[in-house]
Amino acid sequence: MQTNLSEAAKKLPRAEEAESILRSCVHCGFCNATCPTYQLLGDELDGPRGRIYLMKQMLEGGEVTESTQLHLDRCLTCRNCETTCPSGVQYHNLLDIGRDFIEQQVPRSMGERMVRSGLRTVVPRPALFKALLTTGNALRPLMPASLKAHLPRQVRAPKARPQTRHTRTVLILEGCVQPSLSPNTNAATARVLDRLGISVTPIREAGCCGAVDYHLNAQEAGLDRARRNIDAWWPAIEAGAEAIVQTASGCGAFVKEYGHLLKGDPAYAVKAARVSDLAKDLVEVLRGAELEKLNVKADRRMAFHCPCTLQHAQKLGGAVEDVLTRLGFQLTAVPDAHLCCGSAGSYSITQPEISKQLRDNKLTALESGKPEIIVTANIGCQTHLDGAGRTPVRHWIEIVEEAMQ
Repeated sequence: MQTNLSEAAKKLPRAEEAESILRSCVHCGFCNATCPTYQLLGDELDGPRGRIYLMKQMLEGGEVTESTQLHLDRCLTCRNCETTCPSGVQYHNLLDIGRDFIEQQVPRSMGERMVRSGLRTVVPRPALFKALLTTGNALRPLMPASLKAHLPRQVRAPKARPQTRHTRTVLILEGCVQPSLSPNTNAATARVLDRLGISVTPIREAGCCGAVDYHLNAQEAGLDRARRNIDAWWPAIEAGAEAIVQTASGCGAFVKEYGHLLKGDPAYAVKAARVSDLAKDLVEVLRGAELEKLNVKADRRMAFHCPCTLQHAQKLGGAVEDVLTRLGFQLTAVPDAHLCCGSAGSYSITQPEISKQLRDNKLTALESGKPEIIVTANIGCQTHLDGAGRTPVRHWIEIVEEAMQ
């Protein structure tokens, strides 16, 4: 579409990128057909096409209001629209630019600022998050159902990880909340990879991937976390680590963006691109492996929830399902598997009503085939879906590890 950025917008660091994305959109509206918020709310401005129009208007010098901010806030950044779009519009990059721009124009209420600041303070710090989670579990009987839903129903203690003993080595991103919410996930990953002749090298200095800060519009803080992770991983990369494995697809999607987001940083551009090339979701490592070495006895009927960050951001829809089927697990059909569950990082906190509707719809679809258990590939989705107290939800790699003979 024709675009004429305002003088203020032209000064933005990513102005040319924003203009290019806007011009690639032909306003066909195919995106609305698969947008979860548009389906729920039925408002053109709560679909990708409408949000693109709002951002175009804003970047061309039009009025910027709290209403504009609300419609952008309601976006899940699920990127379903990108999968649907026939023109290849990089909507999520435009959204990042638009959200950052509007954050400078429209002041938030004190309550919103406190919630966002609290999330940025707690979530990226594993020790602080664990302390608050422990307190929350102790007070669980006194909590309303809305708060209980954010706590895990059961925390499984991690089993011992194997020693580093193989020539093939990978790094693993431990994550922020996963060590507290599901501490056995990465331990199970290490045991499965060890059976396949791959050792996991721990890099304790690596921390939060940066997505929490970045997607709450503290973008420079998010990029600083990315730089720290690159510095922490770099010696092991130079020593021959073949991949940086993520078991949380949300983190993986963001690490794969490091190269793009830091391409203008002369000190980190090359290293960031290398890190993004090495970033692999766990399934990318397993799908090319000799799975028979795992000696799995598959006797469970399960439904797989494919996170948006896996199928739409990383374009790995069907990959986990293929691995689980090869291993002998029985997977039930999931209607509307392309739709978001409503977790979307901090979305369940910042937009609780929409998030709950999406969660309940997703669980109904996942449970339609009467599975014994639901498995997924992202800690946010796992905790969000399991918090409803219905069919148990776990990470798929834990079920694989438990089935190994």
